[in-house]
Amino acid sequence: MYKYKLSVVIVNYNVKYFLEQCLRSVEAAVAGLEVEIFVVDNHSADGSLEYLKPRFPGVTFIANEDNVGFARANNQAIQQAGGEYVLLLNPDTVAGEESIRTLCFFMDEHPECGGTGVKMINGNGAFLAESKRSFPTPWVAFCKLSGLSKIFPRSQAFSRYGLPFLDANKPHTVDVLSGAFMFLRHDALEKAGLLDEAFFMYGEDIDLSYRIKQSGYLNYYIPERLLHYKGESTRHGDIKYIKAFYGAMLIFYRKYYPRSGFLMRGLIRIGIAVKILFARFLGSSKDKRKRKQKIKHRRLLVFCREEHFEAARKACIRQIPDMEFVNLWDMEEERVMDAINRRNQMKSFTDYAFCFPDVRFEQMLLFMDKQVNKKAVYHIYHKENGVLVSPGDK
Repeated sequence: MYKYKLSVVIVNYNVKYFLEQCLRSVEAAVAGLEVEIFVVDNHSADGSLEYLKPRFPGVTFIANEDNVGFARANNQAIQQAGGEYVLLLNPDTVAGEESIRTLCFFMDEHPECGGTGVKMINGNGAFLAESKRSFPTPWVAFCKLSGLSKIFPRSQAFSRYGLPFLDANKPHTVDVLSGAFMFLRHDALEKAGLLDEAFFMYGEDIDLSYRIKQSGYLNYYIPERLLHYKGESTRHGDIKYIKAFYGAMLIFYRKYYPRSGFLMRGLIRIGIAVKILFARFLGSSKDKRKRKQKIKHRRLLVFCREEHFEAARKACIRQIPDMEFVNLWDMEEERVMDAINRRNQMKSFTDYAFCFPDVRFEQMLLFMDKQVNKKAVYHIYHKENGVLVSPGDK
């Protein structure tokens, strides 16, 4: 018998404002549930613990003296967790008020479900493909590394890694749950075991998802929205990311596909070399293009009550000094989603800022998901502390 309905585990490293926002969204999403929340800090140097502890007295903080990695830090809290379900959550995420409760109900009604993932969107409102994935079997990895998956994106034979042929707005059984949001049945964790600490960063979510299915459970993708600011927490063109990600794949193959080890090691090493070359060549080209394509006329729409507009405007201008003008969408008179119906009017804005708590997190995520323009930049202003959280912040 479990003491809580849910245990939430968040590993932090130098992102105190992202984490503060994440915790605010979690608090709103678990209202009425028996929940415990753990934050494991991997020796942050930004004063995260000193800043957050007095603001969240109900959270259990675990302070590590070194950066012990994602897997080990999560395991520290899981070993103390007393929840029927365990949510592993990245600090640079925002959950909607109804999402966690909905997933609890889903898990209650589907005892065969070992874990669920969600529909993740980034700071521009674009869908993140890692929300639903297949296991990187040798064939799936070959298609991804060779580019076949990009050439035939709708093919179930060549494009299984990201499952683009599955409707992102409908539930599905999938193989892999993203480490940014893994909603797990504690009993499934007991059978499958904890995160494998051989994976320092990346790959541990694939490994755990694999063992959950080996234990006789199914993994599901549920289209509840989640904002994940950094996408995969590292840019795909970053060489450190490339080496870490594909190094994790090598560990996975040694563990589960030992017979294909030699072939896959060779293929992956070739893939790493090719991707590093492209990253170095295209990275500099992209940087040049970005400098050339820098937005000349930034225009911001702030969703808040009129009484909070001036403070929100000042915070936005302070952080984004090249903003050309700032307009108000008055939450006393208008609803958030009414703005979607005014597409012509919305085209003039490059940035949007939501004032919390004037706007609920659920409303923010719905607007971002439904907005056609996926190049817009979304910010969240927190009235209580005057902080503006934006994509790319630390």
